[in-house]
Formats: sequence, structure tokens, C-alpha cells
Amino acid sequence: MINFNVPPYAEKAMGYIQECVKNQKICGDGPYTKKCNEWLEQKTGTAKCLLTTSCTHATEMAALLSDIKPGDEVIMPAYTFVSTADAFVLRGATPVFVDIRPDTMNLDEKLIEAAITEKTRAIVPVHYAGVACEMDTIMDIAARHNLVVIEDAAQGIMSSYKGKALGTIGDFGCFSFHETKNYSMGEGGALLIRDQKNVENAEIIREKGTNRSKFYRGQIDKYTWVNYGSSYLPSDMNAAYLYAQLEIADEINQARLKLWDRYYEGLRTLKEAGKLELPVVPEGCAHNAHMFFVKAADVKERTELIAFLKENGIMSVFHYIPLHTAPAGQKFGRFHGEDRYTTKESERLARLPMYYGLQEEQVDYICDKVREFYSRGQ
Repeated sequence: MINFNVPPYAEKAMGYIQECVKNQKICGDGPYTKKCNEWLEQKTGTAKCLLTTSCTHATEMAALLSDIKPGDEVIMPAYTFVSTADAFVLRGATPVFVDIRPDTMNLDEKLIEAAITEKTRAIVPVHYAGVACEMDTIMDIAARHNLVVIEDAAQGIMSSYKGKALGTIGDFGCFSFHETKNYSMGEGGALLIRDQKNVENAEIIREKGTNRSKFYRGQIDKYTWVNYGSSYLPSDMNAAYLYAQLEIADEINQARLKLWDRYYEGLRTLKEAGKLELPVVPEGCAHNAHMFFVKAADVKERTELIAFLKENGIMSVFHYIPLHTAPAGQKFGRFHGEDRYTTKESERLARLPMYYGLQEEQVDYICDKVREFYSRGQ
């Protein structure tokens, strides 16, 4: 069986984890957490990066830093993971879902402005599959309406928009290092902070509402409780596992891109014949090969394709159930405008295996089986 996903692993990881144990430094903000933060800051150019226990928690921190309050509205796509909405629902805000673009599966930037009300406080673009949203337009809308932009870049590390790293364009950016992501620490994430003015408050929120970070830097002689907060620090052992991958991040990225290109070339004839659709990467967007998906004609064909691949030893899966159709989405949020594409396109999409370590011959076999599926009955 070809697995859908295999968590990434770098050879130095176990040695780094053993070092944490040997030095009796396994809690948060140890040496490897700092190394990861510094690496991400240098790679992305963000003013500050803070490793977190998850992308969910990074988004919760962004909501706190944005001072989201009960009654506020936050614009986002419904085609996303529940955490995108949860972070704001926890603050008492209402997620306002708008339709997606059928080409990238991203938030349709042309529909945002019509969804803005006097209660709107933030826009949350989700960079699906590591392909950037149209950020110039989104940032322009945000500036004109005085809105915060929080990038859900859970899938976007090593991707960029017009030369800018995803997660660094808006006020805040959120990465995921879940085991299904390009780089993993099992569970984990990171908050990227664009403006230096927000760093101190972010450190306080992340450290349970204390000014402990300033204490450890020697800026104060004791630390105390100064604001609300929680514990968003991952274990340094998790950070050590991640850091081993970051050291070979370019190697991992290039390997994934090579597999992505092989999928595309292997399935191009089906696309040209109009039998399925392949991912679209707009001009100016550099993606990270987070996933490779195909779009069948409809949900029935997709179901049959996934079943056929499974019969042939290939694990393929569909993705998000649109949030506005879920019980909690109907309870806490609302959909603005017409759902022209969100539901329809989500029901067509099937994800193919993609991970660091997947072999080229396995990709070729998968492409062969997809072509075989579409050649039946001819």
C-alpha cells in the first residue's frame, strides 16, 4: 500500500532529542526552540517568529493580539480546517464565510469587500496547498477599511507571493508543523509577527500572561503576571525533531517539487483531454508542493476514483467539508453571498499521496492507475 502521508524525518533528529534529554532541557523555549525561531526569521524575513504548540494556537494568539472581541466579524473562506474559524469563535466573533476561487481553491479576493460590515475586524486568507491568495488586493482592502490581516499559512512554509514569504505579508502569519505538513514536529506551529510593536505582547500571551521572556533576557530582575495569556510553548524535544528538518529544508522542498512536477506531467494528457483538472499556480506565486490534487467531474466520480485507487494499493483522500455546512459553522458563522464554488469544488477534489521519501516510480504507478481509471469503458 502506498500511504497517503508519511511524516518527514531527518537523520540528525534523534541525536538532537537525546541532547535535550542529556542536558535536562526538555521544556519550552530551550536551545532548539530558539534555533527554529531564528531559522524561520532568517528564512522568511519576519520581524519575529515564535514557535507554538500548534497552528491552531498560533491563530488563537493572532486573534488575541488583534483584540478580537464578542460581536466582531472575521472574513474567511469556508473551505478550510476548523481551526481557522475556532480561533475567532473562542473570542466570541462571527466567522463570515465567502466563496472561493475555483482555480486555486483560495478565498475569492473579489468578494471580500461586499462582505465587510461595521463589525468586520479582520480578514483571514488561507493559502490552500501552499499556493498564495491574491495578497495585493487583500492588503489593499484591509488598508482602506482598517482591518487586520491574519494569514493562515498552515500549508505555506517555503511558499511565496511576488517574492514575499507567505505568513509575512499580513499583520500575522500562522504555520503548521503537524505530521501531515512539509516539515513536522508531530504537533506544532509558529506565529509570524510582521511588526516589531506586537512582539512584546505576543511574548507575554505565549508565556501565560507573564513577562518571563524579558526576565530571561536580563531586561528585568523578576517576572510577574502582567496580562492574559496561556501556555503556547512546545517542548524543546519537539523543536529538536523539527530543527533537523529545517537544516535540510531546501533539500526536502526540492524533492517535493520534483514529485509534484512528475505528477503534473504524468496526468497532463488527462487534463488536456478534459477528463480531470489539475492544480493551478498563478503567476507570481511560488508554491511548496504541499499537496497534489486532481478534480473529478463530480462527487460520484471522485468516490469511484478513490475506491479504485485503494483497490490498487494507493491511499487517496478528499479534503475539507466546507465549514458553513457543518453544525458548528451554522451555529457560529454565516455565509455571505452565493456558494457558487465552495461546495461544488470541494466535492470534486481528491488528494494523491505526497510526502518526502515518496519514490518517483511510485508516482509513476499512481499516474498509471489514474489514467487506467479514466480509460475504462472507452
